[in-house]
Amino acid sequence: MKRLLLPLLAASLFLTACGEKKPELHLYTWDDYLNPDLITKFEEQHNCRLIVDIFDSNEAMLAKLKAGATGYDVLVPTSYMVKVLAREGMIIELDKSKLPNLQHVDTDYLTNLAFDKEMKWSVPYMLAPTGIAYVSDRVENIEPTWRVFERADLKGRMTLLNDSRETLGAALKTLGFSINTLDPAQINQAKDLVISWKKNLAKFESDQYDSGLASAEFFVSQAYAGDAFQAQEDNEKIEFILPAEGTSVACDDLVISKDAPNPELAYAFINFLTDPANAAANMEYIYYLAPNKSAYELVSQEFREIDALFLDAETMKKCEVIDDLGENNKLYHDAWDLIRAAQ
Repeated sequence: MKRLLLPLLAASLFLTACGEKKPELHLYTWDDYLNPDLITKFEEQHNCRLIVDIFDSNEAMLAKLKAGATGYDVLVPTSYMVKVLAREGMIIELDKSKLPNLQHVDTDYLTNLAFDKEMKWSVPYMLAPTGIAYVSDRVENIEPTWRVFERADLKGRMTLLNDSRETLGAALKTLGFSINTLDPAQINQAKDLVISWKKNLAKFESDQYDSGLASAEFFVSQAYAGDAFQAQEDNEKIEFILPAEGTSVACDDLVISKDAPNPELAYAFINFLTDPANAAANMEYIYYLAPNKSAYELVSQEFREIDALFLDAETMKKCEVIDDLGENNKLYHDAWDLIRAAQ
């Protein structure tokens, strides 16, 4: 069941256009990333309208903001991109007195994985690994390895994420290197490996691959765990596995834009999403893990048994968090440009 948030929100705006002028909160986030019931609940509690705009990669979000896009209150970047936005002066330091629900954030996550451990700039929203989703009745003899993208028998039926760090990261892990390597030779080897995979791809896709899996347009996709589990609701044949070579674990965070038109409503929204009951309802709907210790006991037993979200210690040893590399990000951007240009 695809989450059609934008049409629903557009209809809501149309129906209320002639009525009361309500304050608006503008959210810039990923697709399918918020329980619609929570949208309604927040709008009712705060007598406002929530306007959602979608991006499909951190780099696309940053490019749009650098090009002069304004009017957003809350952004939902991945943790490494928070460091970029802070460095570029695009987000504000948070006033924690306006966020009492921060007491529920998982301190183990903050200690062991978070970059912004003091939540100076950001509040963790949702966490999940990247892995491989596949349609089990269309793919035979699949192994838990990134090298599945070398399979010529699946040519034209596979997708990799349209994300330089995730896709190059998969190749780096395949080669036994760090996702955050600064070695140009290693990045070049990863670039060549992705180019060799590219001949078997339908496309690089970060936005609609889940619906493509559900319809069996695609048989195998590099996938965020939550997207795979959402697609599984529409096609029970979809499975999700973590590659043996290791993968990335990413957390997307809530931040407030420096030029937020309605910063007080932005604080209210972040605090609302960090409320344990709301975090639990959100997790159950979008199938990501909110690092919210008070919410864990509120989700269903079925949800708590999803191993790909509640990772064990052995799996975590093979995982890395993508980091911002400052000026060295150019190594990845240049490699990605060559990948996209390759025939």
